[in-house]
Amino acid sequence: MSKNNNPAGKIQWARMFKKLSPYTVQKGFRYLKHYGPKEFWIRLHERFEPEEVPYGPWYEAYKPDEETLEKQRKGKFAYAPLISVVVPAYKTPRLFLCQMIDSLLAQTYTNWELCIANGSPEDEDMRQVLSSYAKRDRRVRYRDLTENLGIAENTNAAFAMAEGEFTGLLDHDDLLAPNALYEVARALEREPAADVVYTDEDKVTTSLDEHFQPHLKPDFNLDLLRSNNYICHFFVVRRSIVEKTGGFRREFDGAQDYDFIFRCVEQAEKVVHVPEILYHWRTHKASTADNPASKMYAFEAGKRAIAEHLKRTGTEGVVSHTSDLGFYRVSYPVQGEPLVSIIIPNKDEKEALQACLDSVRKNTTYKNYEIIIVENNSTTDEIFHYYKELSKDPGIHLLRWKKEFNYSAINNFGAAHAKGEYLLFLNNDVTVITPEWMSEMLGVCQRKEVGAVGVKLIYPDNTIQHAGCVVGMGGIAGHMFVDMHANRTGYLHKASLLQDMSAVTAACMMMKRDVFEQAGGFTEELSVAFNDVDLCLKVSKAGYLVVYDPYAQLFHMESKSRGAEDNKEKVRRFQTEIEYMRCHWLDILKNGDPYYNKNLSLTKWNYSLRPLPGMGKKDDKEKKCRKYQS
Repeated sequence: MSKNNNPAGKIQWARMFKKLSPYTVQKGFRYLKHYGPKEFWIRLHERFEPEEVPYGPWYEAYKPDEETLEKQRKGKFAYAPLISVVVPAYKTPRLFLCQMIDSLLAQTYTNWELCIANGSPEDEDMRQVLSSYAKRDRRVRYRDLTENLGIAENTNAAFAMAEGEFTGLLDHDDLLAPNALYEVARALEREPAADVVYTDEDKVTTSLDEHFQPHLKPDFNLDLLRSNNYICHFFVVRRSIVEKTGGFRREFDGAQDYDFIFRCVEQAEKVVHVPEILYHWRTHKASTADNPASKMYAFEAGKRAIAEHLKRTGTEGVVSHTSDLGFYRVSYPVQGEPLVSIIIPNKDEKEALQACLDSVRKNTTYKNYEIIIVENNSTTDEIFHYYKELSKDPGIHLLRWKKEFNYSAINNFGAAHAKGEYLLFLNNDVTVITPEWMSEMLGVCQRKEVGAVGVKLIYPDNTIQHAGCVVGMGGIAGHMFVDMHANRTGYLHKASLLQDMSAVTAACMMMKRDVFEQAGGFTEELSVAFNDVDLCLKVSKAGYLVVYDPYAQLFHMESKSRGAEDNKEKVRRFQTEIEYMRCHWLDILKNGDPYYNKNLSLTKWNYSLRPLPGMGKKDDKEKKCRKYQS
């Protein structure tokens, strides 16, 4: 979890030196060769910056105590399906194998079976361990394969043993938290339509003495899944879907679980996320958890898994690797050449508007657009002279808004006069960085499931102003990764990955016109604040995705045309808009943003851990923030 917001932030040298060994030094050189000196230095800082809330103590406070586990053991379920945990085992060290099986025996939910396909029949020690456990507990079952068939076919052999209604995937050297199956069963009881359940996870050292790098996930996020196998562990799926998909495919070895997850979620009626850390991924020298650069074939298989998924779903897209191995970019080509209407409100700001228009006209590769400037009570001669000059351009249309400033009403007014099939709301204080910005946004927005697309906005000092919005952040909603250096990618590279979010800023946001109209446009009671968040939430409620696209980038001088909240009238109006959001979006404010995680902070913008009660004064702001929402 990153703390400092610049690439030269402090490194915890003691923590880094503690990790040094001949192996980690060798690994560091591999990464240096892959990234180059500049990128390697940035990532080194991100990896070894001080954690605002250290995960080790946090996890100790987080994990359930024995009293809680005992209550779970005594709990009764109205619906308690048999869960088959399948394990492909191959040359598993005795200690790891025992610890993996012991983690099943410690489960507080009892209706499970463990199905182990042993791909090392010649390993007498493994066979003895398996036989001993099977005699001890009838829920532990194993099958000796005649030979090692590879990870995919070994897993399929374990699938064939499963008799449960649901099947969970466990690696032979990893561990389940003792409450893992209990939490999965609770989710299945709450959501009877669920076909897929997945949980959060972390990593643990070989000796199990240190938990680190928690992966705190959002609810199902299609675009994030196309960017990275964020679902990974612990993955539980209805057995009928396993049978329908045919299980693992050996041609995707290295990313066989990624390919399988895609095929499962495509078939699932409902995908449910349990935001609890229930899976512990053991790292050691042979593990991809610790040494991703060692298995390039796996990343190529992941790329093919995404491409196959796109093909099955009838989605045109080109998949490529990013500089961070295991993370991908899908580029969606523009279909046809639809008209895009760019709507820009403006008051007085001649220099800002000119810079904006010049950058759009000079630095935009997509050509079929119109520009609509909504003049809002300007007073300077300078701006009206500029308007007169602009009026000579047939691609620019000038509208006059004669009422008082109301951002929502002004944009609705501009949209009503737009001719485009797509509306692009743009502030007058932005300038283009990436020439393909409009075609990038349009390619994403044209997908049938997408309603709105936002971009990565960067301050002139090359720090991030917007990388998507989280509802609840700071009380109502806030931007992510604010002030982090734009060269950095942030927690699990989220600042630089295409992903679905609950909201994006309308400083640069594209929408399908019909979706905009279906959502009722901007809510005019929200004259200044939260109107874009509200619109995005209405778009989501209508069943469409809101996508953050970091590959479209613009500079932004935030709030230049609006001014500060510096008088009683503005403060009163702001409080009224807060109350509007609390009244109209109580559910998401109370239950949490589905594209965020309840264990993450609502006062920090960098995906820091939310301090737990009793961990010190740092949790005071969190308490106030969450109390404020409810």
